[in-house]
Amino acid sequence: MAPLPIKFTELINLTNAEIAPTSIGFNSCTLESDHFVCVRQKLNEDDKPQVIIINLKNNNEVIKRPINADSAIMHWTKNIIALKAQGRTVQIFDLSAKQKLKSAVMNEDIVYWKWFSETSLGLVTETSVYHWDVFDPTQSQPLKIFDRLPNLSGCQIINYRVNDDEKWMVVVGISQQQGRVVGSMQLYSKDRGISQFIEGHAAAFASIRVEGSPLEHKLFTFAVRTQTGAKLQIAEIDHQEPNPRFQKKAVEVYFPQEAVNDFPVAMQVSRRYDVVYLVTKYGFIHLYDLETGTCIFMNRISSETIFTTANDSDGAGLVGVNRKGQVLSVSVDENTIIQYLMENPAMSGLAVKLASKAGLPGADHLYQQQFDNLVAQGNYSEAAKIAANSPRGFLRTPETINRFKNAPQGGQQMSVILQYFGMLLDKGSLNKYESVELVRPVLQQNRKHLLEKWMRENKLEGSEELGDIVRPYDMNLALTIYLQANVPHKVIAGFAETGQFDKILAYSKQVGYQPDYTSLLQHIVRVNPEKGAEFATQLANEETGALIDLDRVVDVFLSQNMIQQATSFLLDALKDNKPEHGHLQTRLLEMNLVNAPQVADAILGNEIFTHYDQTRISQLCENAGLIQRALENTDDPAAIKRNIVRTDMLSAEWLINYFGRLSVEQTLDCMDTMLEVNIRQNLQAVVQIATKFSDLVGPTRLISLLEKYRTAEGLYYYLGSIVNLSEDPEVHFKYIEAATAMGQLTEVERICRESNYYNAEKVKNFLKEAQLTEQLPLIIVCDRFNFIHDLVLYLYKNQQYKSIEVYVQRVNPSRTPAVIGGLLDVDCDESIIKNLLSTVDPSVIPIDELVSEVESRNRLKLLLPFLEATLATGNQQQAVYNALAKIYIDSNNNPEKFLKENDMYDTLTVGKYCEKRDPNLAYIAYSKGQNDLELINITNENSMYRAQARYLVERADNEIWSFVLSENNEHRRSMVDQVIATAVPESTEPDKVSIAVKAFLEADLPGELIELLEKIILEPSPFSDNSSLQNLLMLTAAKADKSRLMDYIHQLTEFSPDEISEMCISVGLYEEAFEIYKKVNNHGAAVNVLVENIVSIDRAQEYAERVELPEVWSKVAKAQLDGLRVSDSIESYIHAADPSNYNEVIDTATHAGKDEDLVKYLKMARKTLREPAIDTGLAFCYARLDQLSELEDFLRSTNVADVEASGDKAYEEGYHQAAKIFYTSISNWAKLATTLVHLEDYQAAVECARKANSVKVWKQVNEACVSKKEFRLAQICGLNLIVHAEELQDLVRQYERNGYFDELISVLEAGLGLERAHMGMFTELGIALSKYHPDRTMEHLKLFWSRINIPKMIRACEEASLWPELVFLYCHYDEWDNAALAMMERAADSWEHHSFKDIVVKVANLEIYYRALNFYLQEQPLLLTDLLQVLTPRIDVNRVVRIFQTSDNIPLIKPFLLNVQTQNKRAVNDAINDLLIEEEDYKTLRDSVDNYDNFDAVELAQRLEKHDLIFFRQVAANIYRNNKRWEKSIALSKQDKLYKDAIETSAISGKSVVVEDLLRYFVDIGSRECYVGMLYACYDLIRPDVILELSWRHGLNDFTMPYMINMLCEQTRSIEMLKKDNEERKSREVTHKTEENNAPILGGSRLMLTQGPGPAPSPAPYGQANGLTPQATGFRGF
Repeated sequence: MAPLPIKFTELINLTNAEIAPTSIGFNSCTLESDHFVCVRQKLNEDDKPQVIIINLKNNNEVIKRPINADSAIMHWTKNIIALKAQGRTVQIFDLSAKQKLKSAVMNEDIVYWKWFSETSLGLVTETSVYHWDVFDPTQSQPLKIFDRLPNLSGCQIINYRVNDDEKWMVVVGISQQQGRVVGSMQLYSKDRGISQFIEGHAAAFASIRVEGSPLEHKLFTFAVRTQTGAKLQIAEIDHQEPNPRFQKKAVEVYFPQEAVNDFPVAMQVSRRYDVVYLVTKYGFIHLYDLETGTCIFMNRISSETIFTTANDSDGAGLVGVNRKGQVLSVSVDENTIIQYLMENPAMSGLAVKLASKAGLPGADHLYQQQFDNLVAQGNYSEAAKIAANSPRGFLRTPETINRFKNAPQGGQQMSVILQYFGMLLDKGSLNKYESVELVRPVLQQNRKHLLEKWMRENKLEGSEELGDIVRPYDMNLALTIYLQANVPHKVIAGFAETGQFDKILAYSKQVGYQPDYTSLLQHIVRVNPEKGAEFATQLANEETGALIDLDRVVDVFLSQNMIQQATSFLLDALKDNKPEHGHLQTRLLEMNLVNAPQVADAILGNEIFTHYDQTRISQLCENAGLIQRALENTDDPAAIKRNIVRTDMLSAEWLINYFGRLSVEQTLDCMDTMLEVNIRQNLQAVVQIATKFSDLVGPTRLISLLEKYRTAEGLYYYLGSIVNLSEDPEVHFKYIEAATAMGQLTEVERICRESNYYNAEKVKNFLKEAQLTEQLPLIIVCDRFNFIHDLVLYLYKNQQYKSIEVYVQRVNPSRTPAVIGGLLDVDCDESIIKNLLSTVDPSVIPIDELVSEVESRNRLKLLLPFLEATLATGNQQQAVYNALAKIYIDSNNNPEKFLKENDMYDTLTVGKYCEKRDPNLAYIAYSKGQNDLELINITNENSMYRAQARYLVERADNEIWSFVLSENNEHRRSMVDQVIATAVPESTEPDKVSIAVKAFLEADLPGELIELLEKIILEPSPFSDNSSLQNLLMLTAAKADKSRLMDYIHQLTEFSPDEISEMCISVGLYEEAFEIYKKVNNHGAAVNVLVENIVSIDRAQEYAERVELPEVWSKVAKAQLDGLRVSDSIESYIHAADPSNYNEVIDTATHAGKDEDLVKYLKMARKTLREPAIDTGLAFCYARLDQLSELEDFLRSTNVADVEASGDKAYEEGYHQAAKIFYTSISNWAKLATTLVHLEDYQAAVECARKANSVKVWKQVNEACVSKKEFRLAQICGLNLIVHAEELQDLVRQYERNGYFDELISVLEAGLGLERAHMGMFTELGIALSKYHPDRTMEHLKLFWSRINIPKMIRACEEASLWPELVFLYCHYDEWDNAALAMMERAADSWEHHSFKDIVVKVANLEIYYRALNFYLQEQPLLLTDLLQVLTPRIDVNRVVRIFQTSDNIPLIKPFLLNVQTQNKRAVNDAINDLLIEEEDYKTLRDSVDNYDNFDAVELAQRLEKHDLIFFRQVAANIYRNNKRWEKSIALSKQDKLYKDAIETSAISGKSVVVEDLLRYFVDIGSRECYVGMLYACYDLIRPDVILELSWRHGLNDFTMPYMINMLCEQTRSIEMLKKDNEERKSREVTHKTEENNAPILGGSRLMLTQGPGPAPSPAPYGQANGLTPQATGFRGF
């Protein structure tokens, strides 16, 4: 059988990518190229839709996106998706960039779309075709290209194709006509602007280059199947001159006889092979040659329809998806296609052409033969064509070129070689041999422009030889050739020669070539120094490491005295500051310190290097005058001290930073040196350093250093810079000392005033001792630290009265009291004190403290002039008035007037001062200052209750009232009597009286309060008509004395009736409340009291009849309604003409059954209201009263009733006739059908259900018909239900619950023919048959197993014990394990041997194999061997043996054991051996132990040696022998007198000891025959001396003689051979010595002692006629 000419591969099965089979179809699965498959999937209504993308080029990567779209198609190669939603909206998204590219909304629905190029989408609508360039920013909307022909209307569009130049388009559609699928196509020419209708099913555009045509032919090919046949047609479009016309092809397309309805569905054209792939609906593929239309191959590749296809990216074949979800790839098999075609002689020409076109193997011999024949005939032109078109160019060799070069030239014709090259240039490009041969003469003829043209067109293949030829003519062109040929060393040289230095490194890196960069750099530096520096930098900065020794680079630059370039290079090369570059850093700095110190200074200043020789650089910096850099690069203390004192050459900032790097000790040493060498120059720097590092070094050590050189100036400036930040007391003290020494008294004063850290005692003493001319610093210290007494004493003793005045006047006047106290303590004259006080501003003196100081010394009167003077100046301090009050009280100078009239003193202070002196004065002060508690205490203590009562009423403060009226106040009664008797009657302010009353009320003193209120209200007073007080009186009476309330109601007229009546209601005084409302004619409130509180509906009705007010009737009606006096309530509502409470009236009357009364009410209500509830209630009243005619009239009239709700209620309450009227009036067929069911009008119910077409209605009608046994009508309903899968179960349960099994089966069987029949119907029918007609189940399963839910049916068959059916289902569900188990468990019903064998080999659980063996062992032991035969490759043989050994049934499987013994398993061998021993089959046992050695040999031999039969003992001896237990084997053989076996064993052992022992045994027992046999068999193992001894001792010379003769013969022959060998050896030694002596001294290898004899020179493996030594090729010889 010939190999297939195609490669057929399944790339992926979509179902393995979690894609449901229902999602695999033309409308949901798209394939635009061989890169992506795009599937839209929504598993159910609740599931979110998603788009699943399978990247076929990336390991079948699955990408899921939650996208809701009608259609999704992926770009050919990019991660870009186009989405269509709602039929018209198109959006393009870049999934990689996560952004929207474009969006558009069409004017009509898109019926088909696809990518027709890398950039554009084709959109087909019902009337037009659009193109949309997705990547063109100017094209925001799709562009209309052409209109669809009317011929395609009604067709399903299945494809849209556009040719490469987008000048031709074709729309392909199919439609169902006359029982077959008809294909319709619209071919459109963009240039002509016209369309053509063509009947066809599949189409494609293609381009082909035909021999004899200089340009490509543009073709259109399509396939069609009509009623008369099928054809593939290939025609040319857009014919181009000077091409000859392409002949149109029309070939028959073969369809098998069984494929009656098959037709083409897809067509793709391979660009590589010019092959047309035609795919049909039934999964057949046809391959046709595009040029000739010849059918190459046809076969079926899929059992399911391939509904979408696309070209593969290589242009070799196609990919497609079928309905099973298989993604299939089909292409020409390059290794077999030519061979396949060559087997058909008629296709040999096509084979040759295809091989030439695609470069395929298989036809080389034909080309070679044809080429040789043409050359032999001298037909070089045709031979050149053959060579040029040879597959893979196998004839395009140097040999062919030479043959053409040597070919004779005929006449004026072009030479053969040039014709050959011309053909190659027309066909494509030349190889390297051809390129060299062509270019050489072209350049010699000075036609370089041809070479440049061919290079631009990639017609020549570059090579080093070609570049060398071109180099003398054009270096740039040669460089291009070297680049193409990848000759690195020539490319580098070319770059250098042409000055393209910047490309050298990039190219070297790209090709992995390492040139001699040093030499290259030297060359570049000499030619172009600047470029040389750049090139060196590139070499040094290579990512993988420097490509050149940096030292060499520096040497190169310095050799040319290029200091600047060397510096620039090193700065760039050393920028990473690596330790290994330390010497280069040193070298860089050295060269610049010597030649350009400024550059070195800049380099060091940038601090980019840290690994140079710092000692060396420091010395050079010092020599160059770079003191700062010298210090930065040295750690030598001497060098540091030597340079640090030159502060005139160092910046202050740097110097400070430098000291920050030194240790504390070094810092101190350097500062000491600086002061010692030049204190005048360096003092400022030292102070700055000390200031900066004060915290680090420590102020103490720095102060000591500066004091060492007695520089108060240094101390002053140093401490002045840190004193504000320091908290060290010593720093502050030293600063005060230094400032004093420097005469900076202002600074001393500042520190004394502002500092919080100096030792005040120490500073005070220092300032005393300093005897300053200005005592302000001392005053400040004493003032701050409260040394007032010491200060006053010091100043007083030194008679510095002026300083005292300065202190109290300027420094701290608030300290005046203390100063005055101190002066009084030193017994200072009063005149001095008064004079001092007169000089101080009273406003800044704390008068309280002053008074306290003076009062504590009993000298208060001393202050009277000062205080009066203070008041005279307008000072209003409270303390002044307090002091004056005290002086007036003590002197009894009219204090009452002062206390009453003056408002400035502190009443609390003065009151306290008066309590013991005069309580009345204290009362005045406290009342003035409203010091309530103090006033109450003083009045209680002195029984001043009347004054207290008047104060309380006047004060009108709730808190004070609650305090004095509390139960804990023992003076309360006395105070209350004075309030009632005096204070309140005297008061004329209502608010204050009200507060007093409220206080009594809050204090819960109702008796006292009533007494108070009656005195105020009932007796003539200003408050008699006060409504608030009247309300309060009535409230209090209601709480404390209810009997008085009715009298108060009749006596009083100014109270608030609403408030009082509500209060009465709250405390249960309903009659009083009613009386109040009646008194004020508030009839509504009065009737509310009667209804809600007194609860007397009769009194309320009487009251309503008396007042005859509608609102009163409404309240009575509501009360009657709440009391369920429905009729009375309705009458009352009618009296009131109030329909507002219609909802409650309707509900209550309806529940009470008062429909007739309700009708009256609702008619009254309809006069003023048009509410749905009223009309609905009225209609339902008619229904309940069975007034159907009135109901019909009402419904016909204008109304706003909720008819449907009324119908529902009537239906629920059983008024079905009324419900029928309701539903009929609104044409609600669904509910009408249900109602008719209750009226037992089933036929009409079914008709209504059909009109309603609702699942719920069908269900209700069905249930009703079933319950009434109207099965015909029930079946009609059932058929409309079972098509809904969710209703099927309920219907089945209903029929089963009622026991109508046959009727259920009838319904289900009738439903199988429905268009919407689904899997659930087939499954439920199967379940029903399994339950009620099991004999029909198998037939049903065989017919419809593919449409049944098999797992569910399996459970049903299990429950029904239908075992054959169960096995059948397991098999068709690929549940082979369960099928096998079921057959074994129910063997009586379902087991059948041949079926079981077929099933058991397919199971996945290996345990079932062994369970099957046990089953057969129990049930069918005779068939065990047959079963084991099919299971042998799958079972564990050892385990099988154990199973049958355990059950002692090994004989049953003997054939199996013998069959598998070739595996040489121990368990098998043991079992067979045991079985053979038991059967006494010694022959088979011998073969077994000889051929299979995997068993316990010793154990078996021990068993056999005790066997009764000698044959088994012989086998035991044989086993011992095989296991080299020679003694045991021989002993066993001797025991059974099997001497032959013993002799063989001893001979096989090869041990002389064993042989001699057996020989002696035979001699001992006198067995001379065995003795002789031993001599023969063990000839080589017996020593001659043993034989001679035994022979002599036992008289066996005659038997021994043959042995002795043979032995002597062999000895003689051996001795002669040894003599001959010895003589030959001696002869060779003599000859060798002679040759050695005669050999030349210098020609040999006399000293190469270890070499041994040298090998002879080998002949040359290659001919060297041309004088060139052949080079090694890397291939070994064969």
